Amino acid sequence: MTEAFGAPGSPPTWASARKQAVGTALDPRSHVWFTIAEGVLTEVYHPSVDCPNQRDLQLLVTDGEELFHEERRDLLHEIAWLEEGVPAFRITSRDPQGRYRLTKTVCTDPEADCLLLRVRYEPLVEAARRYRLHLLWAPHMGNLGTGNHARTRRHGSRGWLLARRGPHYAALAATAPFRRMSAGYVGRSDGWQDLHRHRRMAWSFAEAGPGHVALTAEIDLPADSTFIACLAFGNSESAAMESAADSLLRRGFAAVLQAYMDGWRAYQAGLLDLSGQSGDGGRLYRRSVAVLRTHLDKRQPGAGVASLSIPWGESARADEPAGGYHLVWPRDLHHQAMGLLAAGDRQAPVEILRYLRSRQQPDGRWLQNFWIDGRPYWEGLQLDEVGYPILLAHRLRDEGLLDRKPDPMVRRAADFLVAHGPVTPQDRWEENRGYSPHTLAVAVAALRAAAAVAEAAGEAPQAATYHRVAQSWDRHIEDWTFTDCGRLLPGHAEHYERIALIPPADTGAHLPECRVFLPIRNLPPEAMYGHSQCCVVDGGFLELVRLGLRAPDDPHVLKTLPVWDALCRRDTPCGPAWYRYNGDGYGEHDDGSPFDGTGRGRLWPLLAGERGHYELAAGRDPAPCIEALECFANEGGMLPEQVWDAAPIPERGLQPGRGTGSATPLAWAHAEYVLLLRSRREGRVFVRPRRGAPSGGGGAR
Repeated sequence: MTEAFGAPGSPPTWASARKQAVGTALDPRSHVWFTIAEGVLTEVYHPSVDCPNQRDLQLLVTDGEELFHEERRDLLHEIAWLEEGVPAFRITSRDPQGRYRLTKTVCTDPEADCLLLRVRYEPLVEAARRYRLHLLWAPHMGNLGTGNHARTRRHGSRGWLLARRGPHYAALAATAPFRRMSAGYVGRSDGWQDLHRHRRMAWSFAEAGPGHVALTAEIDLPADSTFIACLAFGNSESAAMESAADSLLRRGFAAVLQAYMDGWRAYQAGLLDLSGQSGDGGRLYRRSVAVLRTHLDKRQPGAGVASLSIPWGESARADEPAGGYHLVWPRDLHHQAMGLLAAGDRQAPVEILRYLRSRQQPDGRWLQNFWIDGRPYWEGLQLDEVGYPILLAHRLRDEGLLDRKPDPMVRRAADFLVAHGPVTPQDRWEENRGYSPHTLAVAVAALRAAAAVAEAAGEAPQAATYHRVAQSWDRHIEDWTFTDCGRLLPGHAEHYERIALIPPADTGAHLPECRVFLPIRNLPPEAMYGHSQCCVVDGGFLELVRLGLRAPDDPHVLKTLPVWDALCRRDTPCGPAWYRYNGDGYGEHDDGSPFDGTGRGRLWPLLAGERGHYELAAGRDPAPCIEALECFANEGGMLPEQVWDAAPIPERGLQPGRGTGSATPLAWAHAEYVLLLRSRREGRVFVRPRRGAPSGGGGAR
């Protein structure tokens, strides 16, 4: 049979965002990134860190008669780092009834665009020796699950599974022969449907596409039941095949893995030892630095994405280019740079700043988020994302990593802040316009840093302007954002608001402040409105302390802490965590079903890191927050964006204090953890500007 039936296949989706591992070679010649979830390979990115090319690659096991096992769903999985800080992984998958075991080892080739997977099958009962193993590969080439073409090919003694869409090509081969191969349309004629129906490969379609396709191959296991599979990419079918053959035959798995691990060992050896500040002997620290580096691009050094995941991917449509979290957010990228700097990496933060320079808009801003090549995704404006690159440039100068010449990037960004602040069109949660304590803290600190840069370059007029505006905004922070009409906690009417739409002096109609309403996104329309700005609080005010604008014992800060804790703090089995703000709707529904534009906000581990920095600034030990973050990490050491905050829902994999389906890992969370370790070692908040950003002091309302 030649052409598969059932075009174009079922509607495509992505894989689970609950990644157990992510990895890539450090060598810039390798342009492949991999992810692992539910014990199998999920999205693999090529040629840049923002371009996924598959949904998953997994094994199917049958006995030809009754047994049908899908590796992802039917086996029990354990994952382990081969060595701490080296993102190469061993996945052990067991049949729940103890009949067989699969052991897979994953890495990428430092010299080529290839991913290698060593698979060992161990029959544990006599009947399992007759079981059949099949590779099931679901390509989503070029960040799209539709319009893909799949075909099988025999070239010499080797079988090939081939996929393409547009300029993207991939080839899958193995050291073991393929007994049978087939291409099909997912949900109709793919290998899963074939094996589930027949318990053996009854179909051998040579081609499928365009559409939502998958490819299948039955493995002819060698005597030792071990084989190597290679997934390779190229700008043509032949290039991908040649790359795979070279990795499999000329170099071999052992040599590739050795080179992969040597590269990471050398990098980790050059980092600071912060293990003494952790609660786990440095395990999550080494893993976190590897996660941060893994999220950086190779062809455009310094470019980095927020997460190698697509939130709630199993319900996310793949029939249009997915943004997910594999996009550049200037805010997240700043945090990644500072986390790496805190770990002792003095090269990557400079590359990140150079990259941000290249993506600055002509008017001085940065887009809300964008692809690695600079194409916009969402085109909103968040003033903290204009301020953070200034702070990064100032810090790198302070570290001696940049010279003292005039800095056009800093000047353009500072001029933009002066012209468009202090009201931000969106806060850091990407939702509301107004006066945000967090954004104001970043903007004021950035203008002071810009003034220091200008002074060092002999640009006195600009420096004076930035100082003047920063001082003015600083004096008014409480006028704009501190309320005395809060009704959130009895006896605590005064606190910083999450964001203020209109300051009382500018209401026009002279509405009472409590009658200015804040729309809450991600809630159903009937619940979106009716929230007084006086009654919504978040932890953004802590940035005022973090960046040195307010003392930890400032009365406004002390009055807000109990309100924020009462409304947003929850104690989990891992320790404390906080919601973004009270009333948040970004998270799973109460029944655990995925966020679909509405939901209920869940707890964010990174906010435990922010609270830890406040505790340190206040003279207390942040160890409880450090230990909570270490507990929030999953079995692969990945820190989630959100953790579950309600009763367990086992059928959806939701447990208190464990990651939800939003995004795992979140690079920002790993950066926050590393920064907290470095801050604890130094006894001061590491990200606080050291010079040129003196502490302010706003007046009380």
